[in-house]
Amino acid sequence: MHEADRAEAGRWLARHGLAETEPSPLLVARLAVRRRAKLFDSLLLAGFLLGAALTHVLALATGATSAWPPLLVLAALVAGLLGAQWLLASWVRRADQRAGARLPRRVALPVQLGWEAVLGRPYALFTVATFAGAMLLAVSVLPVSDPGLRYGATVVLIGLAGAGTGIVLQLRQVLASPAVAEDEASLTADVIMRVEDARALVTPSLVWSLPAIFLYGESLGWWNAASVALVVAGVIALSLIHNRGAGVATAARRAMATR
Repeated sequence: MHEADRAEAGRWLARHGLAETEPSPLLVARLAVRRRAKLFDSLLLAGFLLGAALTHVLALATGATSAWPPLLVLAALVAGLLGAQWLLASWVRRADQRAGARLPRRVALPVQLGWEAVLGRPYALFTVATFAGAMLLAVSVLPVSDPGLRYGATVVLIGLAGAGTGIVLQLRQVLASPAVAEDEASLTADVIMRVEDARALVTPSLVWSLPAIFLYGESLGWWNAASVALVVAGVIALSLIHNRGAGVATAARRAMATR
């Protein structure tokens, strides 16, 4: 066990009101894997945006905005992102399973926690509204006569479809995974991690980025202002939900109280 990982686990416990709990090897290992997975996921997202932007620029430069090859490349990028994120999530779950297999005894949740208990209605509504806003913006741009802008809108729609599918699949995995715990404290930590994982999944970094990056054409228009407004409104709404809503630990304890 690395001391840095143990220290980080101690800070994590303190942030969630469990300062009196000693960081166990189980918790240290699970949190360390999640930190690495978060870093890899950020790199995947950056790689996808870079690849999609490069494809978009090349299509505009060669005048291939109405051709199939660029769209096929984008579809492949979306599929690659989804597959890589799924493998990353599976890696985290396998690490959890290996850690749980070494426990002398395991404590299980008596009932399956649902999306409302783990994610929460405000975050779910925010996610749906964010996707709906981005999709509506992209669809509204399709009738514009600028071919580059229409191509960018197609890119946005493909990316949104992939991102939405990935969120649904990974959220199901978060909810369906069995608890990895040996006592009440580690069971509480398990539910807290589920809440953190679910909220991280619906943070709309990709959804905000796609319209702002790809919805541009021969000249600036209302779509550029709408793309910026989508990001600004989303950041404000997410901040309000985060600051005024239940914290991660509170949401986790409420979820456990409904058992």
